[in-house]
Amino acid sequence: MTKIVGIRFRTAGKIYYFDPADFDLDMAMHVIVETARGIEMGTVLIPPKEVEDDQVVSPLKPVIRVATDEDEKTVERNKEKEKEAFAICKEKIIKHGLEMKLVDAEYTFDGNKLLFYFTADGRIDFRELVKDLAAVFRTRIELRQIGVRDETKMMGGIGICGRPLCCHSYMADFVPVSIKMAKEQNLSLNPTKISGVCGRLMCCLKYEQDTYEYLNSRMPSVGEKVKTPEGIIGEVKSVSVLRQLVRVVIDNGEEKELREYTVDDLR
Repeated sequence: MTKIVGIRFRTAGKIYYFDPADFDLDMAMHVIVETARGIEMGTVLIPPKEVEDDQVVSPLKPVIRVATDEDEKTVERNKEKEKEAFAICKEKIIKHGLEMKLVDAEYTFDGNKLLFYFTADGRIDFRELVKDLAAVFRTRIELRQIGVRDETKMMGGIGICGRPLCCHSYMADFVPVSIKMAKEQNLSLNPTKISGVCGRLMCCLKYEQDTYEYLNSRMPSVGEKVKTPEGIIGEVKSVSVLRQLVRVVIDNGEEKELREYTVDDLR
């Protein structure tokens, strides 16, 4: 068994795992760890727990320390510097006439790298922009092109449900979503009804898809012939997937009649 702790970083949606060492860590605590980008501050989202060795990608880097008051001040100073960096970068983008939208600026905890996140319709030649920025900030500069879903994930917002966006609040990865899901859930195909803040199909279409697939598999198709509990053969007029009810047109000998049955009552 191996002990791990799950940590999330400010602009990274995923949870990364570290060795908690001998620290007594709890949910929402800030810790200092070493990552591929350098020394970073992260937030504990999964308190230390033991998992099977084969579930761990070795080697696990250890938590360096629980964040101190000075570490918190360093992060706050970095945030203030990021505001200035964001404004300067926007000016440089205009100066170079680049068709790109700046989304965010981020200093690594140790200040050794400054990252700029942007969106664009195609590839952007930003080599001259990087040279300009490096001359101003005198540190390593990295520009990262992201998609509109990533932009929304970073910036956050409120969904049409009135709650904070799932992608910003807790989702680690984006799940594939298709228009087929909206059709199977009998939703309006109006783009404004099924699109999220990012303009793409809402991630929440995926949440109930498994349930709808199961319920739909139990239902007859409209127009299909079914046998009612009375032994009469009728034609399916409509279905209510969630209620598992079927409306059937039957001929009682004198006139056609519309009756409603539960799907379990039909054959």
